[in-house]
Amino acid sequence: MGTNGSTMLQPLRQGLPPLDPAAVSNAASCSLPARYEAVREARRFTRTTLDQWDLGDRFDDVCLVVSELVTNALRHATPAGERPDDEPQPSVRLHLMRWTERLVCAVRDASEAGPVARETDDDFSAESGRGLFLVDSFSDSWGWHPLAGALGGKVVWALFRLPSR
Repeated sequence: MGTNGSTMLQPLRQGLPPLDPAAVSNAASCSLPARYEAVREARRFTRTTLDQWDLGDRFDDVCLVVSELVTNALRHATPAGERPDDEPQPSVRLHLMRWTERLVCAVRDASEAGPVARETDDDFSAESGRGLFLVDSFSDSWGWHPLAGALGGKVVWALFRLPSR
């Protein structure tokens, strides 16, 4: 994963039973280039991963959230002066982690600025600005935290509860 799992997962404990980083039953991640086509790559990666984990029935909700998180990272976390289509190096990393009854989607980027949710009474007919509202609506919880150490940047995550099997 490239970062200390317990540090990255600590904020996911808000109001939920403790998560043991060692108890992750499945984990997958991919680097995404700073191009808007990366959103399509993130959806493809999510589809393949969820199918492998026998969670294909959750694809629609999870894919929508992954798309929004990756889009936000590309739009708002690309270093100033660089357009996403100009940067060939990976600047965003998507992590999918599964426990028995939880799935977490986490997007890491280089910006330390936190996401800003739009007010609910703003104009919903606007073409953009509803991403975090959708993340909040389709996931069971979401949040973000800065990363310390050499990585820097932040992780924005969304948690989905899974039915007991």
